[in-house]
Amino acid sequence: MISAAKKNPELAQASNRILVGTSIQGDVQTDGDIRVDGKITGNMTVNGKLVIGEHGSVEGDVECKNASIAGSTSGTLKVHQMLSLSASAKVEGKVHSEKLSIEPGAELNGSVTMGTVMHKIGAKEEKSVQTA
Repeated sequence: MISAAKKNPELAQASNRILVGTSIQGDVQTDGDIRVDGKITGNMTVNGKLVIGEHGSVEGDVECKNASIAGSTSGTLKVHQMLSLSASAKVEGKVHSEKLSIEPGAELNGSVTMGTVMHKIGAKEEKSVQTA
């Protein structure tokens, strides 16, 4: 990470914040990390870590590398590595993650799929057709 930051200083500072009182309607895409303390209504693609603060909420499908959730989210949540749910987290919908950590008190309503079969962020899924 440090050597990558030296080669590309822009990536070292690729961190975004959606503050309390801010509301965004529409899709959000970032190559860096993002922290949401406000409200996002739309789909998110995050090539880094997604942090949803206690007062933050995301309504829509989310795909990210890592996630730490203390607020609320509803929709499909695809996390390619580690998903951490704090005690104040409220998650509704489908969850796909390689690893999952849940603190007592967190609410998770929906289905959970775990394992190492995750697609790379931004890669298109190819459908295979079998014939007899």
